[in-house]
Amino acid sequence: MVIEIKTDKPYEVIVEDGVLDRAGEKIAPLVRPGSRAMIVSETNVFPIYGERLKASLEKAGIHTAEFVFEAGEPQKQLSTVMQIYEALAENDFTRSDIIVTLGGGVAGDMGGFAAATFLRGIDFVQVPTSLLAQVDASVGGKTGVDLPFGKNLVGAFHQPRLVLADPKTLSTLPDAYFTDGMGEVIKYGCIADAALFDKLEQGQVIDHLEETICRCVLCKKHFVEEDTNDKGRRMILNFGHTFGHALEKLTGFSSLSHGLAVGIGMDMAGEVGESLGVTEKGTAARIRRVLESYGMPTESAFDFAKVVEATALDKKSFGKTLNLILLKQIGESVIHPVDRNYLVLRYKLAAEQNRRRKLN
Repeated sequence: MVIEIKTDKPYEVIVEDGVLDRAGEKIAPLVRPGSRAMIVSETNVFPIYGERLKASLEKAGIHTAEFVFEAGEPQKQLSTVMQIYEALAENDFTRSDIIVTLGGGVAGDMGGFAAATFLRGIDFVQVPTSLLAQVDASVGGKTGVDLPFGKNLVGAFHQPRLVLADPKTLSTLPDAYFTDGMGEVIKYGCIADAALFDKLEQGQVIDHLEETICRCVLCKKHFVEEDTNDKGRRMILNFGHTFGHALEKLTGFSSLSHGLAVGIGMDMAGEVGESLGVTEKGTAARIRRVLESYGMPTESAFDFAKVVEATALDKKSFGKTLNLILLKQIGESVIHPVDRNYLVLRYKLAAEQNRRRKLN
């Protein structure tokens, strides 16, 4: 399936079995004759798919170089991007050349950020190989790195020229990474696709992966086209991420993966929404059951007040006010401003009421 993302610079997302081996023919029309590609990848993915991607590009007349970093979120920092710059400079890359990211969200975020900033901007193509990246991270042009103070605090909006999502690459994805990606799939069912959520409840999405990927991309397309720079409705895509990013920060970006953190964040957002009277009663329980059915945790190891404190640099914050993404019901979401101190009080009150109800 080919999905066009209509931003200022429109591009296609191609979701198709085997498209990895046709990357060269898909990318060649986007570059000048004689252009080169810097493949930015990581140590888990490049040994499996790197040579196939290189062969496809070389066959299309695109000469390649590669930068391969140690896999994992802890590498998503400015020092790694600096190494990408050095690789580009040492290989005399110019604005007529291109970066091709191969891997999950970390490779896409860092390779995209390097593309946004090297020589004040060069083109890049995303070749996502994880479920999380295929359904979410590779689309929309958000690029960046983490700081010790928080997740994705340094970055740029830089849309790719093309996204090539090959569902067959998910066959080599370890179970833990697949589960991680399900966090984003569940998010899309929660915020805008009640029918997808029903399928998740019925356990019908894993056997129809290509359809599931396309549904998620089509959902994200709607928000990205309406609000490319994330100043309004696109913020809804961050359902579960406000608390999720805070949890990642509290665990040092190492012991809790992004998708699992978002899952816990969605569970918390469901509880918060019900406690504030925004979310239909029973919604939080439905979210929790779906998360648990796909092997995802739902309990935070941190006190809620500590999690809220860790949202201080959240990009949806305005002083002491936090723009929370909450659900009215499954498939319908809203941006709900709330004072942080009030949020903590309401959550603790609701937790105490639930405790007493269980005792009775």
